[in-house]
Amino acid sequence: MLSHTLERGVLVITVDQDPGIDGRATLTTHITHLVDAHQPTPVVIVLTERAAGPAAVSAVLRAHQWCARLGVLMCVVAHSAPVRRLLEDNADTSGPRLVVHARVDTAVTTAFTAAVQHPVRDVHVSPAPASASASASGERV
Repeated sequence: MLSHTLERGVLVITVDQDPGIDGRATLTTHITHLVDAHQPTPVVIVLTERAAGPAAVSAVLRAHQWCARLGVLMCVVAHSAPVRRLLEDNADTSGPRLVVHARVDTAVTTAFTAAVQHPVRDVHVSPAPASASASASGERV
């Protein structure tokens, strides 16, 4: 479903297929665990053509909210213009803007440059109440 690498100090997570609505929470959890393990490393999430469905888009938007709470820079790559517009139109606007790119190399370079120019400040996140951090299935989303 997903793979990850480190490129130029940027965590690149590639989502290879849309997990369907039943797999959305699991995909979100996998992404947020990778973010947690590599923070404060900037994150680029790549949605392949096969992953450009509504559940994967939803999981990416949830991951964007998670990264914003942690103070982790995140951007997305989608080759499909309609998917890029969907991501931009539905992204949370209360925190850092979600930047959506068409190419992986551009996204990685942008994330690397932004991280070098604007190092992450210390972000202290107080734990959310158990009911706020768990979904109905008990997974963090």
